[in-house]
Amino acid sequence: MHIAVINGPNLNLLGVREPERYGTSTLAQIEAALRDRARALGVQQVSWFQSNHEGALVDAVQGLAGAADGALVNAAAYTHTSVALRDAFLAVRVPFVEVHLTNVWAREEVRHRSLLADLALGVVAGFGADSYLLGLEALVGRLRRA
Repeated sequence: MHIAVINGPNLNLLGVREPERYGTSTLAQIEAALRDRARALGVQQVSWFQSNHEGALVDAVQGLAGAADGALVNAAAYTHTSVALRDAFLAVRVPFVEVHLTNVWAREEVRHRSLLADLALGVVAGFGADSYLLGLEALVGRLRRA
């Protein structure tokens, strides 16, 4: 099983960006914990991608077709604004779980709307770095039952 993880803008600043909101874990620490959990779940391959650029994220999503069994996606601010990312997910039809470090529904109103959530298998939000691990477990479980 191959799980791809796609991370959007500003997530490269985790650990220093608003630690009171996003926690002190860096993206590299989240990646290491996720790879450990994936190994324990029997996932053979994890690919990891982060970009601050919408087009690069669209390219990464398009690259999932025929390459990944499923994906975890933290599109960050693009969750709420990117029709292009939505269209890419519609085109590739790879099952994915949307993840967020914060509870987006407890934040600014603009963050209450996701352009991806209705396409996702589910959404995990508000558990900090554990959102990735919870999303991974749910995704792997769903893929195994399919």
